[in-house]
Amino acid sequence: MAVTIQTQQGSIEVSNEVIATVVGGAATDIYGIAGMASRHQAKDALNRVLRKEDYSKGVVVRQEENGVAVDAYIIVTYGTKISEVSRNVQEKVKYNLESMLGVSANSVNIFVQGVKVLAE
Repeated sequence: MAVTIQTQQGSIEVSNEVIATVVGGAATDIYGIAGMASRHQAKDALNRVLRKEDYSKGVVVRQEENGVAVDAYIIVTYGTKISEVSRNVQEKVKYNLESMLGVSANSVNIFVQGVKVLAE
């Protein structure tokens, strides 16, 4: 499935994988995020932080009437305030989708899949 944007010159289709990559990149730029997690950890047998190539496994994109709804599955670092980190991710994801792709994010839902202790 893809998001279609109409312009004067024609239409632009942005695939869900591109949207997932933008969401994953925005989320991992936030202080307190250890990385993205798989949305089906038990099914995928993935209890690790996803690499950049696998961000689509940790992001669900649903098309809605006037934009998209995004679910992001993250792993936070130990010692950070989870609610503050999640709010920062929501704001950055919404901003990046609108500024980079011109796609309106109606909702950005954050699911914390784990906490990771980083070695000092």
